[in-house]
Amino acid sequence: MAKKKYYAVARGHKPGIYEEWYGENGAESQINAFPDALYKSFSECNEAEEWLKHPTIPKRKTKSPPPPKTESRELTATSQPPTADRVIIYTDGGCLGNPGPGGYGIVLLYGTHRKELSGSAPQTTNNRMEMTACIEALNALKRRCAVTLYSDSSYIVNGVTKGWAKRWRANNWMRNKTEAAENADLWEQLLELCEKHDVSFVWVKGHAGNPENERCDQLAKQAAGKFCG
Repeated sequence: MAKKKYYAVARGHKPGIYEEWYGENGAESQINAFPDALYKSFSECNEAEEWLKHPTIPKRKTKSPPPPKTESRELTATSQPPTADRVIIYTDGGCLGNPGPGGYGIVLLYGTHRKELSGSAPQTTNNRMEMTACIEALNALKRRCAVTLYSDSSYIVNGVTKGWAKRWRANNWMRNKTEAAENADLWEQLLELCEKHDVSFVWVKGHAGNPENERCDQLAKQAAGKFCG
């Protein structure tokens, strides 16, 4: 069992000590989209209390100018904060067995708002669950939005950003003269949603400590697990 942690929030929507990271009453919701949030985790509650009395502010490092932007969206992501005019989405999906019981997880961030979604299928594949996560996330938007969508699926990110899926669609869902494109039904839906919204796909390395990607993975596994006795 993981050792219990305490999260001290010195600067956030509601400063204090929190025993959970995720959730409506967790520390993450207090720092999300808060400018210059200041927080730290501790293994003991009394340590968190002492630090909160005199919180230390880490020294800012002088950043070198960013490199010129390129056209590629296939980047290792460091989370950008959601804003009033941009929705940040994280998705993940997978299945047990491939094919087998599957699930997907979604985290949507907009301003100070956060929403988590998940779903499952009794018999599916990893790629179909990854795609379903993106589709359900974009379907959850009530109006046209500017979106940055983080996925650890190269299949999806390359399929969209490198124009593969559009080419398959133009060729009546054929990858070449003899080979049909897989998951054409889901690619059709995803491309239509990308045309409905202004979506930028960004690749993020899975299982590498990104909190929102890890949360999506957790939601997906929980959803898939409901089919296991």
